[in-house]
Amino acid sequence: MNPASGPIAGRLTRPGWTDPRLIVGLLLIVLSVWGTTLVVSRADRTEPFLVAKGTLTPGTVLSDSNVLVSNVRIGDGYIPADDAPWGAVVTRTISPGELIPQSAVSGSDEFDLRPVAVESALPLAAGIVPGAIVDVWLTREGLMGTESVLVASGLVIDQVDQGSGSFSQGAETVYVLVPARDVGDFLATLAEEGEVVVVGIPGGGGT
Repeated sequence: MNPASGPIAGRLTRPGWTDPRLIVGLLLIVLSVWGTTLVVSRADRTEPFLVAKGTLTPGTVLSDSNVLVSNVRIGDGYIPADDAPWGAVVTRTISPGELIPQSAVSGSDEFDLRPVAVESALPLAAGIVPGAIVDVWLTREGLMGTESVLVASGLVIDQVDQGSGSFSQGAETVYVLVPARDVGDFLATLAEEGEVVVVGIPGGGGT
């Protein structure tokens, strides 16, 4: 067989700048780099949000004196520092350093809890501090002898005044938040002759 009559190997040609495959490949590289850069830049971006400076109990009026600003990466649902609703009322206990949720504040006209002073006949437990959740009991003489009745359950402590009692030495007064519709019944029960005791609920908040 004459070698000259055999198949001739095709020559490899270097693709030019107008080759569609080269253009597509370059576009894919550019898009990959751009997408990676965008993801990294978004992941590193922080924004200023409001956090509680100290324990904020229900009824606290939001102001620049009881909040701090923290730059964090967080989703929606929290109050941004540049849109602070000053004058709004806190509706649940917020711990120090906790981001303030938008759902945890409302207008003052929508807040229906009222602080009521309760003097405890027994010393308060260590965990009964502002923000803690407590039950209020009344021990009295009934038809069947001494009995203890639950006056109210799951009340939030707004304030604690230690040693402020005027009737018993060392008595402690707490201010509990009572729904406005229940204040009358609550006060009527406390006015009955007997001893009032404030009992903390384990795991019921407080700091």
